[in-house]
Amino acid sequence: MTESTMTFRRSLVLGVVTLTAPLGDTFLAVGMKKLGPVSLAHPAALIHAITAPWVASGIAMLIGFFASYLTALSWADLTFVLPATSFGNVIIALLSKYWLHEQISLSRWIGIALITAGVGFVAMGPSYTHTTGEQPE
Repeated sequence: MTESTMTFRRSLVLGVVTLTAPLGDTFLAVGMKKLGPVSLAHPAALIHAITAPWVASGIAMLIGFFASYLTALSWADLTFVLPATSFGNVIIALLSKYWLHEQISLSRWIGIALITAGVGFVAMGPSYTHTTGEQPE
């Protein structure tokens, strides 16, 4: 397998991680706003919530997130994967503002911009830290 194929696959995995987490969270938010409050004291309401279409779709997206996140962690350091997926914060903000019609304060937008800028610094480093006696695959 060529290095460009591996780079493309790794970018694809990080892209899936970056998209599925915010979409899953947004689907959960939509579903739970439609259902209303639930409590751990009422397990039947929780089971009903899990079977609601938006919530079930959100859970499926988050399972996809988890699978792709594990895949990314299998070939890269946590200190690379977690910041690289933080672009999801921008996606969450955009989905929240334009789909859920939530108000986002200027200070939150500034925070999101700072996080995104920080990712740029992290991305300049290696994705895998070699340790003594350990060979990457």
